Amino acid sequence: MKKAAIITCFVLGVSTLYGQTEETVIRLDEFKLPSKRNIIHIPNVNGHQVLKCDFHMHTVFSDGHVWPNVRVQEAWQEGLDAISLTEHMEYQPNKDNVSTDHNRSYELAVNLAKENNLLLIKGTEVTRNTPPGHFNALFIGDANKYVDVRDENLDQESLDRVNKDGAFVFWNHPGWKATQIKGSYEWLPFIEKQYQEKKIQGIEVVNGLGFHSKALDWGLDRNLTIIGNTDMHNLMAHTYDLGRDGVHRTMTLVMAKERSPEGIREALNSGRTVAWSSKYLFGKEEHIKAIYDACVSLSPVYHEKSNAKGAVTKYYEIRNNSDLYFELKLKEGKGTKSIILYPESAQILTADAKQKVLTYEVVSTYIRSDKHLSVTINLN
Repeated sequence: MKKAAIITCFVLGVSTLYGQTEETVIRLDEFKLPSKRNIIHIPNVNGHQVLKCDFHMHTVFSDGHVWPNVRVQEAWQEGLDAISLTEHMEYQPNKDNVSTDHNRSYELAVNLAKENNLLLIKGTEVTRNTPPGHFNALFIGDANKYVDVRDENLDQESLDRVNKDGAFVFWNHPGWKATQIKGSYEWLPFIEKQYQEKKIQGIEVVNGLGFHSKALDWGLDRNLTIIGNTDMHNLMAHTYDLGRDGVHRTMTLVMAKERSPEGIREALNSGRTVAWSSKYLFGKEEHIKAIYDACVSLSPVYHEKSNAKGAVTKYYEIRNNSDLYFELKLKEGKGTKSIILYPESAQILTADAKQKVLTYEVVSTYIRSDKHLSVTINLN
């Protein structure tokens, strides 16, 4: 009898233990990536909102590796305002597995974008042979109306069709085949013709991790809108070290009157853009200077110190009120030789008491392929 009772207790105990194991799931959520949208802070510039935009990326509906919703989720997490899924018209290596409807990636992403407070600009990539190369068209209509073969005799018609729809067109990564196709990284006759006929309005000077330096000069000399994008095919986190402080995907900073597709289009037409890739800004001098002025401020003198010879040094605080990065090198005057303004930070600037003005070169900016922004700091 005693033995039977022991066996019964053992069976009940095992049954209870197994029942708890089957019914109880212990959550280990402390290891889960938190769901949060990172905020990129850049102050308004001359009354314009600075919108963070990526106008060039791909999904499985051309030669990308992800579904359209992933692009929306990445952009939301990284703090962007607007994106465009620009699938290749003439190159669809996944066509045996997904729809060849050129509008499909947009259709799959548009509602999720709205739910996540993202502006999704309908676009496509007009993929010609190189040369002349590739072109992105934004604010398009029905993509299925466009040319989707690479016949070189249809190069002009390809651009004519997107222009007929009123698209904003820019030349993509002009130097991407520079080492493979001789003569492709030049201002080509075909490009000149499109420029003269106003069928290209912008130029991509930063593509992913590549700065196409000659393209910046071409854009500046011809008053084209300066663009920077990721051209992402894989996951963002597989290309950009987003866990490091100060690292962001390449994007276009659009200085818009309002946060809307219409506001973005007006700013693109007016050329109020700067390309941004983590530490570096690229664009027209007036626009980079305006961004710098909106972000950087100098305090009044807060301390003075005399040395043994009676020379007086004044102390100031120079502050960066943004998530941008500015690196300054002294060019003229007696003051702090080098200043790095990390995002949302301040540094001490010292200057000879007799010094009224200091001139710095902001070496983290490019206003030409070989020229940085120059700024004058007035001291009080």
